[in-house]
Amino acid sequence: MEKELLDETTVVAYLTGRGIISGLAEVEELTGGVSNVVLGVKSGEKDLVLKQALPQLKVAAVWKADQRRAIVEANAMKLLHSITPENVPDLIDLDPEEFTLTMDRLPRECTVWKTDLLEGVIKPNVGKDLGRILAIWHNFGASSKESLDAYMEDSLFDQLRVTPFYRAVAKVNPTLDARIQELIGEITTIKVTLVHGDFSPKNIMITGTDKPIVLDFEVMHTGNPVFDLGFVSAHLLCKYLRTENSTQRELLRETAISFINSYAQTCNIDVAKSLPHHVAVIALARVEGVSPVNYLDEAAKARVQSVTKAALANPAITFEGLFA
Repeated sequence: MEKELLDETTVVAYLTGRGIISGLAEVEELTGGVSNVVLGVKSGEKDLVLKQALPQLKVAAVWKADQRRAIVEANAMKLLHSITPENVPDLIDLDPEEFTLTMDRLPRECTVWKTDLLEGVIKPNVGKDLGRILAIWHNFGASSKESLDAYMEDSLFDQLRVTPFYRAVAKVNPTLDARIQELIGEITTIKVTLVHGDFSPKNIMITGTDKPIVLDFEVMHTGNPVFDLGFVSAHLLCKYLRTENSTQRELLRETAISFINSYAQTCNIDVAKSLPHHVAVIALARVEGVSPVNYLDEAAKARVQSVTKAALANPAITFEGLFA
């Protein structure tokens, strides 16, 4: 039987019962994407965010997901906060029975990187910083056997990423199936470091001083670093192909290249030659997969399909070539 989900009327009593807050509190429902209940709670000097994993994601297709991902996220947040405390929120509480985690709320002036990019606020230095942060995490993961062992179970990655992105695209593109199956093999069998699994602009907040803070660690697992690189780059590619503004296109291209160059300069793991194909299949999934993005018009969708399918059919495509 599924757990009863928290809401604005029950969360104060819940947090009080766990000893996290006391007294009066203000509650605000926050945007939680498609996978969580997300509530802001302010009580005295405590300004918190509570997340509770949904048993079924809020998308058009039926997409069930194990609520245990809340436990994965809390443990991952605690670990990565210890490595890069300025770039990861501080975990306050984990309730593995109710699949909730509570964290410090970020400063109110923070903006969502996805929103910034769509509104034309594009700063390549943010890409550079994110490349460095991700490389630090990957370097740590590759050198920590204890962490690799702790995150070896990757069924959530299959549920939330491999099937709805890679397999969904392969199913509707028989001519690309063989190559996509090779890419699936790479990200499911070559496991060398800790992988965030949802390194996406919607999960990255930008402070007033342009410092990125990364959220949503529920898909973290021991896996292949090329997935993280491909996932965020695919979002940048979709936004690059969405706009017809030449200045924005150039800034998005510079952001993507700054990201990958910064990562390569900091990380001890070589960037996989297959990266452009991972970027292409993930971007294509944002049009033809289970969870399409909501900001592409029909012309932009057609551009994404044309560019990505051509890239997947081209063994010589380069990362920079995707943003040509």
